[in-house]
Amino acid sequence: MLELRHLETLAAIRDHGSLQEAADALHVTQSALSHQLRDLEMRLEVQLLNRRTRPARLTTAALRIVALADEVLPRIQQTERELQRLAAGQTGRLHVAIDCHSCFQWLMPALDAFRHDWPDVSLDLSAAFSFAPLPALLRGDLDVVITSDPQAIEGLEYFPLFQYELVLAVAAANPLAQYRYIEPHQLQDQTLITYPVERSRLDVFTEFLDLVDVEPAAIRQAELTPMIMQLVASQRGVTALPNWALSEYVHAGWLRTVKLSEQGIWRNLYAGVRNEDFEADYIQAFLKQAQTTCFETLANIEAAQPLQF
Repeated sequence: MLELRHLETLAAIRDHGSLQEAADALHVTQSALSHQLRDLEMRLEVQLLNRRTRPARLTTAALRIVALADEVLPRIQQTERELQRLAAGQTGRLHVAIDCHSCFQWLMPALDAFRHDWPDVSLDLSAAFSFAPLPALLRGDLDVVITSDPQAIEGLEYFPLFQYELVLAVAAANPLAQYRYIEPHQLQDQTLITYPVERSRLDVFTEFLDLVDVEPAAIRQAELTPMIMQLVASQRGVTALPNWALSEYVHAGWLRTVKLSEQGIWRNLYAGVRNEDFEADYIQAFLKQAQTTCFETLANIEAAQPLQF
């Protein structure tokens, strides 16, 4: 029964002290304002104005409505301002999930640069290792998903970030270090160290070992890249990681990288976005900033191939 205009009317009467001044503030006639109040009194079956006083004063019932107006009207006004800024492309929400453990290396500088240029955009970052991020993106729980495994889901669009080579990292003393590239059977006597994710999301299996039905001697899991590299350094196993994620370790001298097959295994990294949000100014700014940061901070990457399903 109560409408927004009723809250505005009673708040204006309280603020301005008389029906005439309230009507002027609301850009209506005093007659129209009086008619609106009488109509509301009939609907609510309660008196809102004490008309015996000069000027007329709000009753206790009216003050209860004014208290509601004081709570609701500022929130509505704030939301309207936010929507206006959103329509102008000045603000919004950017909840990002990454589907790869090593992406923090370039994503954090990209987010820092974006935050500096778009301070009014609400930023949030989560690791998508333990849930399905693309359905969450479609639902609206997320706004961008960084992934190397895009899926053909109606309503989603993918922005290519860069292309990288998946390589095998081994200790310099490991016999595999002498090879320029290896074939799957050469991992049959090796412990393969991986991140703790499903096998179906590990390219070393789906793009290399599983193609010829080869299994490593053992599989060991570790959550963090530095931990994996320490295990490799102590010859506890080998690991397959993006070439750019290994640059700092290769320069230390104790690590070697070996191609997986003579042709190598190249993968593309994409940013998934909902179709309706793809052209938003702040989304486009983030995607371009992310791509720029990748090529400024990462070694041995190339332009990503256009995505075709």
